Amino acid sequence: MTEVTSEPICYRRHLRACRLCGDGSRRWWKEHGFDWSDFLTNGIPGEKMLATNDPLAARVVEAARAERDGLQ
Repeated sequence: MTEVTSEPICYRRHLRACRLCGDGSRRWWKEHGFDWSDFLTNGIPGEKMLATNDPLAARVVEAARAERDGLQ
């Protein structure tokens, strides 16, 4: 069964849109127990990013929302 979410999937392009560097992003992923390789292949649900309560994660989700909503 497919999970329905209100937040978009975040991809590497959203990190780039927020001008976040790859090295720092990989460290952040590791600190939060996320799988960087899986993210590069599949993205990560916005809800999972927001659950970290990290302002940088919120910026990435905002970039994904803007893309989804055609606001870029």
